[in-house]
Amino acid sequence: MNPSDGKFRIGDLRQRIAIETPQRVSDGGGGADETWVLVANVWASLRPLSGNERLEADAVAGTVSHEVVMRYRDGLGGEQRLRLGDRLFDLRAVMDVDERHRYLRCLVEERDL
Repeated sequence: MNPSDGKFRIGDLRQRIAIETPQRVSDGGGGADETWVLVANVWASLRPLSGNERLEADAVAGTVSHEVVMRYRDGLGGEQRLRLGDRLFDLRAVMDVDERHRYLRCLVEERDL
């Protein structure tokens, strides 16, 4: 699967990924709580790219970077996140493959829960 060279098959979109956006809700005391609201469920391809581990507060913490490919949609940006089951992914970059409005290639980082 490589959408940039035209050798991408729609059948590669096998994971059902949720796109979520933050929403601030008043807590009644002058502040606000952040909740996440579902924007859409889309079919996508999720592929790990790299990972690393580091020592943080006397514990090992790791990050894993992934590539997500989905059909093109307007309005996807860095303030949103992706969810696959219990796994959360922060958007780091969103690219319109070949500037043709057919597919989006997203670079994401998996978040620890």
